[in-house]
Amino acid sequence: MAEEVERLRADGVDKEVVREGAGPPPDFRDGTKATFHYRTLRCGDGEEPLDCSREQGKPMELIAGKKFKLPVWEAALRTMRPGERARFRCDAKHVVLYPMVAKSLRNIAAGKDPLEGQQHCCSLAQLHNHCSLGYADLDELQKNPQPLIFDIELLKVEPPGSYQQDPWAMTDEEKLQAVPQIHKEGNELYRQGKVQEAAAKYYDAIACLKNLQMKEQPGSPDWIELDQKITPLLLNYCQCKLQCEEYYEVLDHCSSILNKQHQGLLQAGEGPRRSVERGGGPG
Repeated sequence: MAEEVERLRADGVDKEVVREGAGPPPDFRDGTKATFHYRTLRCGDGEEPLDCSREQGKPMELIAGKKFKLPVWEAALRTMRPGERARFRCDAKHVVLYPMVAKSLRNIAAGKDPLEGQQHCCSLAQLHNHCSLGYADLDELQKNPQPLIFDIELLKVEPPGSYQQDPWAMTDEEKLQAVPQIHKEGNELYRQGKVQEAAAKYYDAIACLKNLQMKEQPGSPDWIELDQKITPLLLNYCQCKLQCEEYYEVLDHCSSILNKQHQGLLQAGEGPRRSVERGGGPG
């Protein structure tokens, strides 16, 4: 572990231990899951905070070897023991993609699509074009990358096979295969009256398909096929949100679905017709 700390320092990442952890160093082989809280701070006298997982209401989870967009986080975690808290000051080269990672995490915390607002282009192209991320602080950081401090507390480390993999950590093939099962689990939770839990399942399935859709050309057959799979899940999600009296989100999603159907009918040269019948609940 000491050697990993030295390698980090040589590469522009300085570690400062705030609280020692317990036990032997974990074996961070590929597939290991690390759960941790983090705070992101700007370097400087004031150390202005940018993001905090505790304020967002949920710790961060990272799977080793899954090529997370912020490799410095995985490298930092490999130097930690459970229970340890440490600060990592990272040179700008390590945090160029942080603004887009932060946007996705903020979206998730707000119950939105983590890919909302992303263009159909690679991350580096987005940076080059300085596409607005919808947050002034992240836009400024995207245009002018600077060193950041990550204050990380490692909560637990789970070896491969000992946990249920989250959808975001799956490969493309795993996502596509998992969607029907997640959909089924959501339906069962809905029938049991567990509406919030069902909504979370539908959201996970939608996120899987949205992630795959981002990699296809909009309007292509594969893109359309994925979109058709998203629609019933989104309607189920809206049914749950309607029961939770979250009306604005329901209106937003349903308006989007109706607009897409209307455009599809116009392009096909057909008149309006009833395409969705009222049902007794998600299906």
